[in-house]
Amino acid sequence: MERKFKVYIYKDGDPKTFYQTPRKLTGKYSSEGYFFQNIRESKFVTEDPNEAHLFFIPISCHKMRGKGTSYENMTIIVQNYVDSLIAKYPYWNRTMGADHFFVTCHDVGVRATEGHPFLVKNAIRVVCSPSYDVGYIPHKDVALPQVLQPFALPAGGNDIENRTTLGFWAGHRNSKIRVILARQWENDTELDISNNRINRATGPLVYQKRFYRTKFCICPGGSQVNSARITDSIHYGCVPVILSDYYDLPFNDIIDWRKFAVVLREKDVYDLKQILKNITQEEFATLHNNLVKVQKHFQWNSPPIRHDTFHMVMYELWLRHHVIKY
Repeated sequence: MERKFKVYIYKDGDPKTFYQTPRKLTGKYSSEGYFFQNIRESKFVTEDPNEAHLFFIPISCHKMRGKGTSYENMTIIVQNYVDSLIAKYPYWNRTMGADHFFVTCHDVGVRATEGHPFLVKNAIRVVCSPSYDVGYIPHKDVALPQVLQPFALPAGGNDIENRTTLGFWAGHRNSKIRVILARQWENDTELDISNNRINRATGPLVYQKRFYRTKFCICPGGSQVNSARITDSIHYGCVPVILSDYYDLPFNDIIDWRKFAVVLREKDVYDLKQILKNITQEEFATLHNNLVKVQKHFQWNSPPIRHDTFHMVMYELWLRHHVIKY
């Protein structure tokens, strides 16, 4: 794949507005920015569209959001941009866009592309909000992990003896599952469940340090099924407990999440404590050791490094590049 796979990046669009460059490389939507940067640093890019397996549409919806663009105008901007590429180049029409892809980590990006039906139906969508119930197509689209970089503290791992708290979650009640989680367990003595985010006034990096001393970190969906808490958990060596329905987990085609995470349905929240207590220390050790092995897959680098997040995304795209050309 690394030697053969080639991607052509459309050069159209003013980089100072919404094209070619991301908004920034920090924050919870930084995965979008890192991909834009990494692909240009990689050997996958070709200047010859005739040797390309896929075509990258470099429009940054996150950048639009940062400039205060309305949802309606975003949709128009995306539609006009894609239509201009279709009119100018012959490549889209060969497959009706099936060998094209775009990347967006903000959920507004998914909404902004809905104005162009073939962009949703045919093109590969690389998104941070891969929910089955909002039009995400697993065999076509790619789940992009939401990674909050730079990480505040070093990676955790091989420190099982320090993990004395059974489970941990702290956050806003911005979804039904989070409301239930907080109501059910916030007063429990074995699960460390906080109704709100931890106040920074309590001390530096208190939130991050709790990951280090916890066995299982609860990862319920928020306003979307995804959460940067999942990759935080992986980085800090805390076994993630996925508590989201309709979630196509990142790199599901490549790695087995059940070997390093606990994957539950939202209805399991009522039995959460017992489910976690039923996991033996030996089983937990296996999950933790496997978790340490996959940490490299959930880390962005510049320039990219083999097996990191960028290369995992590229392999997912490689798996989807076989299309029929009309």
